Amino acid sequence: MKLKEAIILAGGLGTRLRSTVPDLPKCMALVNGKPFIFYVIEYLKQQGIEKFIFSLGYKHEVITEYLATQYSIFNIQYSIEKEPLGTGGAIKLSCSKASEKNVLVANGDTLFKIDALKLSSFHFMCGADCTLSLKPMKDFCRYGVVELNKDYSIKSFKEKQFYEEGLINGGLYALNADKFLKEDLPEKFSFEKDYLEAYFKKRKMYGVVQDEYFIDIGIPKDYEKAQKELVAGSWQFTVYNKIKFFKVGEPTRNEKREPRNGLHLKSIDKTWTLFLDRDGVVNHEKKNDYILNRSEFIFYEGATKALEILSGVFGAIVMVTNQKGIGKKLMTLDDLTDIHIYMLEEIQNAGGRIDRIYFSTDIEDTSDNRKPNPGMALQAKADFEHIDFSKSIMAGNKLSDMQFGRNAGMFTVFISTTDPHIENPHSLIDERSDSLLSFAKAVNKEVT
Repeated sequence: MKLKEAIILAGGLGTRLRSTVPDLPKCMALVNGKPFIFYVIEYLKQQGIEKFIFSLGYKHEVITEYLATQYSIFNIQYSIEKEPLGTGGAIKLSCSKASEKNVLVANGDTLFKIDALKLSSFHFMCGADCTLSLKPMKDFCRYGVVELNKDYSIKSFKEKQFYEEGLINGGLYALNADKFLKEDLPEKFSFEKDYLEAYFKKRKMYGVVQDEYFIDIGIPKDYEKAQKELVAGSWQFTVYNKIKFFKVGEPTRNEKREPRNGLHLKSIDKTWTLFLDRDGVVNHEKKNDYILNRSEFIFYEGATKALEILSGVFGAIVMVTNQKGIGKKLMTLDDLTDIHIYMLEEIQNAGGRIDRIYFSTDIEDTSDNRKPNPGMALQAKADFEHIDFSKSIMAGNKLSDMQFGRNAGMFTVFISTTDPHIENPHSLIDERSDSLLSFAKAVNKEVT
């Protein structure tokens, strides 16, 4: 799922620019004959944003007149402050007008040319309350620094001072508007100080690092820099149209459940959930190695067809996959995201779906989230209230997948692509198929 709706903060007074751009909101300062906000809007358009909410204040008529003239066919709403509310109050007021649960928040006087798909996919896969776009910088004193933990959650915010290098908050956020509106926050407040810095230890807040073009025209020096660097129509952005939900499993207690007997394929309907392993089930597995990038991800023949069939049978399809390669630093989270974006696009193009992906980067086998421990299953159940493990199947190509299913109280289907010589019958296995497509055809035959 991608972010379709954006809040653009354009109510600033622009006091530091008054010597250069008098009597205009900052975002309306001309850069090569176009208001700076033009560049922000064009970027967001090309990133797939379909609806805009403009948060306005100072001289808002100047902005609304420009937008009415230049973007009359756009889906635009206005959130106008009667008095300054601070960045937090402005976002809160705008969120009340949002139609989407999650929104992109951008500053009208800053252009950060990130890949919005990476931001949105990470935001959804983390189930985040807020995900910050972070820009690596060197030798600076104008910005504070954001530090991350190993799982990309926010570790700390550091005050403005001179830094030789660090990650700065680029002012571009993926925000869960639903949850944000439920916070006990005042009418007037700072989003940065009173929300991000005050809540990051209590909420799911993450950072996505993208070393892309960044310009903030808040001071005359950078405004002049923008004149040299930005030319209307001279830059483009990659546009992605398809993305599904991802989710990183969270630590949860190890919980074993008694296995159930008697898997009857005829009983499967939309109340059932299919849990899927990835490597060796959907795509070819690298023996004793990891799939490290998109070029190494190769679908099994018939895998996308299988998911088309299974999508018509199961109410939910969830992927659970160990990804130790990230924990060992053999690949990055960006590498994994690229793989999953490609995989989901191909599956969707074939008419299938995967509703969510959970993955564990943990190295230690004792981790609750690492299969065969059931942490990812329990997280899925917490996210999808309708999941009933007594009406769930775990399909995988390893006995650890089968044990994962048993530990959560599911039925199990062994896909014998990589280990065809596993003994038969086996106490951990309810059904066997030589491929995901064979299993899909067997289920479809029984159900129909």
